[in-house]
Amino acid sequence: MTGAPEAATRLGICSVTFRQLDPDQVIAAVAGAGLECVEWGADRHVPAGDERAARRVREATEEAGLAVASYGSYYRAGVSDPEEFDAVLRSAVLLGAARIRIWAGTTGTRETPPERRRQIVEDTRRAAALAADAGVALAYEFHRNTLTDGADHALGLLDEVGVGGVHSYWQPPVDLPDAEALSGLDALIDRVAAVHAFSWWPGTTRLPLSAREEMWRAAFERLRAHRAGRAAAPLDVLLEFVPGDDEGILPREAATLRALVGR
Repeated sequence: MTGAPEAATRLGICSVTFRQLDPDQVIAAVAGAGLECVEWGADRHVPAGDERAARRVREATEEAGLAVASYGSYYRAGVSDPEEFDAVLRSAVLLGAARIRIWAGTTGTRETPPERRRQIVEDTRRAAALAADAGVALAYEFHRNTLTDGADHALGLLDEVGVGGVHSYWQPPVDLPDAEALSGLDALIDRVAAVHAFSWWPGTTRLPLSAREEMWRAAFERLRAHRAGRAAAPLDVLLEFVPGDDEGILPREAATLRALVGR
């Protein structure tokens, strides 16, 4: 008797990596680099509520043999007008995205008053219920200046929300040493829906992915071991913010990513 099949990993990019390109150019760059999927951003390529754009980008993505990984929205739970989520969800469904990225407010955990935190939690639950009815999951951006400004904080928020269809992204926090970043991944790993892959150091200085090879290799080893034998949804690993926003180096970065993941 065999165990459950190993959960798949899909490699792709966030379209915001190349905000200067139109969707067709993004698709050409992704396909040319041998990647598999795209997280389409709402700020440039698929604006929330633009149904024509969502349909067209979905069709072009699929015609190129690529998958839509997710919809990268800028909906900030507890802060954005709740009615804005209707347009976000409509675009995600038309785009064929199984996941919407949202943000946990606009301030860090320690700076957020209790009433604002309550609003974020309640709005997340409301949005998650609407999304679930449409067959779509939610995941928080893992980011400073939000309530997911650290692994323990993200876990606390997810537990407080208490909805199975809400997860988190993971990326190495800015200026956090490798060991601490990996410790955070260990803590959050059960709740990680996708990874944003980039190498920044120091601060937001954009380096080739290979510049933090040791950290990324260890991160992917952890994720692979955790998911081994599990029949889970694919884990999307999405390149983001390449040096110089240069699509010409995407094949190199994609090759590095494949090597680090173990492809």
